[in-house]
Amino acid sequence: MSASEILEVVRRAVVGRTREVEVVVATLAAGRNVLLEGPPGTGKSTLLRSVAGALGLDFVFVEGNAELTPARLLGSHDPAHVLAEGYTADAFVDGPMLEAVRSGSLLYVEEINRIPEETLNVLVTVMSEREVTVPRLGRVEAAEGFRLVAAMNPFDAVGTARISGAIYDRTCRVAMGYQDAGEETAIVSAVTADATAALGPDVTAKIVELVRATREHPDIRLGSSVRGAIDMAAVAAALGDLRGVAPDSDDVTRDAAITALSGRIRLHEGTGRTPDDVIADLWRRFFETRPKKPPESGESSSGKGAPRRPDHRAPGTD
Repeated sequence: MSASEILEVVRRAVVGRTREVEVVVATLAAGRNVLLEGPPGTGKSTLLRSVAGALGLDFVFVEGNAELTPARLLGSHDPAHVLAEGYTADAFVDGPMLEAVRSGSLLYVEEINRIPEETLNVLVTVMSEREVTVPRLGRVEAAEGFRLVAAMNPFDAVGTARISGAIYDRTCRVAMGYQDAGEETAIVSAVTADATAALGPDVTAKIVELVRATREHPDIRLGSSVRGAIDMAAVAAALGDLRGVAPDSDDVTRDAAITALSGRIRLHEGTGRTPDDVIADLWRRFFETRPKKPPESGESSSGKGAPRRPDHRAPGTD
């Protein structure tokens, strides 16, 4: 498959991201390790999976978290086999890293900056030496094609830590930010086709703009990704159908916004407001329809008082 054909395949699964797709394809084709860095919900996993599939590369997935020890990453001896046969090669159960090393697959580590330092050191060794030494198993060389592909959220995200310069020195870093409003609207429309058809393009665009506004609100430390817009569109369509009203009615869009977004945002300390309050304010900015207040008695339709009639009665006749 040619480079242009690979790019075409990836573009069917990834909206926009032309530069990032080209760089990742080129980096993997050059046999290098890749580190994608960006906020949650910017399509890092989708891009990596799509590129690996287009290149025909096998993919071993590892979820990065504080419980990922070296033993869980590498594998371990099965106790029952050890009791019966001792510490033989057949008694060893490969973990995801050894599985990728032996088969020459991509080892995809999600949220690599949540992994303990001792586990990261194992990754550094295999990237540097193209081999790994496991106690009571011995030395295992990496088959042709083995590479590390990893994704990470910014350092200041909750639960993250700085990764060592040794990781950066052995990977090619690709930064991924949020996409523009048009691309995010296209993503929502593609993922929730039935819901967005019911809502209409104008309402879908408003949903995307509301979600994008959470990333710039002064009370919000961490805003929502496009996943919040996807969920809000889906919930609004389902809620409108359940209530037997239009999916773009005020009560429906307000409840959908609070439900989909209040758990996704993180407020600054000391704000003194709740996530529900902040989302409700943003909803009012983009969605609330205020019917014109009917004129009060004695007022004209313009809201001003009607001219006073002259009093022709003679003084003192009250």
